[in-house]
Amino acid sequence: MTDTQFKATLEMLIPLVVREIMKSRNVTEQEAFELLYSSFLYSKLEIEDTKLWHLSQLTLANLLNEELEIGKIEFPGA
Repeated sequence: MTDTQFKATLEMLIPLVVREIMKSRNVTEQEAFELLYSSFLYSKLEIEDTKLWHLSQLTLANLLNEELEIGKIEFPGA
């Protein structure tokens, strides 16, 4: 996948993840973006080689919630 393709994939995926975060945490869109962008999860998501972008928006939101609640993430298949 080229860098341009990866960036386009993230641009489509991030708003979907943010919507799931909004629903699960009952926060505003701005708060959801801030939670995601400041997370360890996002630091891994923005690296194409981690392949986290293959996960569904619901799974990614659940991973973020796990990170926020217990301070760590158990990545699928890890």
